[in-house]
Amino acid sequence: MAADYDEVRPDVKESQERSLEDVQSAKTPDARSVVTELDEADALDEGLIPGGEIIADELIVQVIPQAADEFTCYSCFLVRHRSQLARESNGHLYCVECEG
Repeated sequence: MAADYDEVRPDVKESQERSLEDVQSAKTPDARSVVTELDEADALDEGLIPGGEIIADELIVQVIPQAADEFTCYSCFLVRHRSQLARESNGHLYCVECEG
């Protein structure tokens, strides 16, 4: 007797039908309740680090402007000294590490 390997086995077909019925009968949350839960979770996450510790300190960073003998690499966006300039193309500067 020849077997049709494309046909779904009876036990698999029954489990698929039961799964569909279970999904259709399951109580699904409405969109508003999901959004509310996500907003509440985001509000709780503010000011927390991965360990769950609350940080109330502000970071103070001093920004130093780019010097005349420095350039920003167009590939890696790092500020480099002019001695690390590899090439200039269409007004864009590239460092030795990105070109090497």
